[in-house]
Amino acid sequence: MAGLNKIMVIGNLGADPEMRYTPNGNPVTSFSIATNRSWTSSDGERKEETEWFRVVAWNQLAERANQFLTKGKRAYVEGRLKSNQFEGQDGQVRHTNEIIANQIMFLDQRTDDPENASVSETSSEPEKPQNKEPQEDEMPF
Repeated sequence: MAGLNKIMVIGNLGADPEMRYTPNGNPVTSFSIATNRSWTSSDGERKEETEWFRVVAWNQLAERANQFLTKGKRAYVEGRLKSNQFEGQDGQVRHTNEIIANQIMFLDQRTDDPENASVSETSSEPEKPQNKEPQEDEMPF
């Protein structure tokens, strides 16, 4: 049985997106997004917590994110969670998590312009072949 790796967040961008190109010419955009959670503790004190996520978008999704998102804008991001590991300058192994986006909704856009309100991409990373839609007899259930 296949697994599921899906994450959805709504938040505000912490900085303007950064777009670059791979050696093959594929655009990739990355940005950070913050989500806030507030609650009242058992002693009645109001608490708030901010969680930061790093987002990576590829191809047309990268271009649109770079074009329409700026620092402070609100967005919905849907994708998969990817864990990375690297060695820091001090020799310590570090771990990071990032969202590989397959859909971004620009929540601060005008509602009378539906073409720019949401962008989806069926294939997140250009290096992987696109999957065709499975036929009914290929379904795992």
